[in-house]
Amino acid sequence: MTRPSRSAPRPPSPVPVLVHLVIWGGAAAVLALWWSDTPSVVGAAGWLTGAGRITGLLAGYACAILLLLMARVPLLDRAIGTDRLARWHAMGGRYVISLACAHVLLIIWGYALESRTGVVDQTTTLVLHYPDLLKGTIGFSLFLVTAIVSVRAVRRRIPYETWHLLHFGTYLAVFLAFWHQLSDGADFTGNRPAQLAWYTLYIAVAALLAWYRFAVPVRRALRHRLYVAEVRPEAPGVVSVYLSGSRLAELRAEPGQFFRWRFLTRGMWWAANPYSLSAAPHPEYLRITVKASGGHSAALAHLRPGTRVLAEGPYGAFTARRRRTRKTLLLGGGVGITPLRTLFETLPGEVVLVYRARRPEDLALRGELDALAAARGAAVHYVVDEPAAYSSPLTAEALRGLVPDLAERDVYLCGPPGMTEAALCALREAGVPRRRVHHESFAF
Repeated sequence: MTRPSRSAPRPPSPVPVLVHLVIWGGAAAVLALWWSDTPSVVGAAGWLTGAGRITGLLAGYACAILLLLMARVPLLDRAIGTDRLARWHAMGGRYVISLACAHVLLIIWGYALESRTGVVDQTTTLVLHYPDLLKGTIGFSLFLVTAIVSVRAVRRRIPYETWHLLHFGTYLAVFLAFWHQLSDGADFTGNRPAQLAWYTLYIAVAALLAWYRFAVPVRRALRHRLYVAEVRPEAPGVVSVYLSGSRLAELRAEPGQFFRWRFLTRGMWWAANPYSLSAAPHPEYLRITVKASGGHSAALAHLRPGTRVLAEGPYGAFTARRRRTRKTLLLGGGVGITPLRTLFETLPGEVVLVYRARRPEDLALRGELDALAAARGAAVHYVVDEPAAYSSPLTAEALRGLVPDLAERDVYLCGPPGMTEAALCALREAGVPRRRVHHESFAF
């Protein structure tokens, strides 16, 4: 059993603020490029094409930023958190689609007014006769497809693996749009410094993607040679997978982090899914605990010992580094208990665990949690929805009943989306400052 760390609480990292400043500084530089290259704006056509140029420049810049946010750069991942980067990426994606649509409509409309032709005729002329614009049109179409499959109502109806695979189409979309920007963009044509700056931005992002998303995982796979050692049932529909390999300590995984796992067996090799560690990292093995909620997660119960595994990571900032006080509440729901179980074992100070589930038999890893609580003298509270006599609403009053000094604690929160939203509202009502609520979502 791993003893709790004695590390002191750390001050907030300045990295998120610095990243925001850099991103917005880059956007200001993009607007300055348009301003310096536009001596005047005359008439409705001029205003429309000018707005089209601005939205096009910002969309192109935002594409590079979106790729950078998901390049899995360790500095960003550890300081900001993978789930937070994913939320920024999703929000930025909506901006990119909006800007790209506005760019297309404004440019066509402005050019149509300037040449005194119809919108359909002008669209045909642009797509078929302007250099690389057919490529740009294909890239724009791919962006729209990605936007459609990422809409929440659609996203819920398709498997994670399918959505993730379709998302790779954005790489091709960005590649096609990049050449259109340089060939047709009035702000780049004949402007060598602007072209070099654009090339530098995109080449730097491409290099980070190639290194951290492809080269590093392959190098680690060859070095650590992970394989499935054992599959153990934990609760109805829940199994733990033990993985062994070489030099596992060199991975430097921390309690609370996760990997993206690719199991090299039939029907599973093509998908890399994120699963948290459910036990503190050990020099001889790693463990994940997964609930069957889809085809990929259900198939884990049938893995054979010896199956080779590729693991990307470790990722995430849901670790002791976020702690601001010496008192902590761990609030988990369902299989969201997995990263909290590792923190319950290792977090220093006074720790209370509240674990919510639908039924008593759904409380995975309960025996381990009870043993950990007894070993470190910590409190653990189990709350179930069924039977009704043992249920408890997820409200500020109910949480304060379990943890009277709730407002003085850091809170680590992990669970299904509905439970997480209710918990965030309850914690705000209970007076827990936002900066001391740390929650992790793996719904990427």
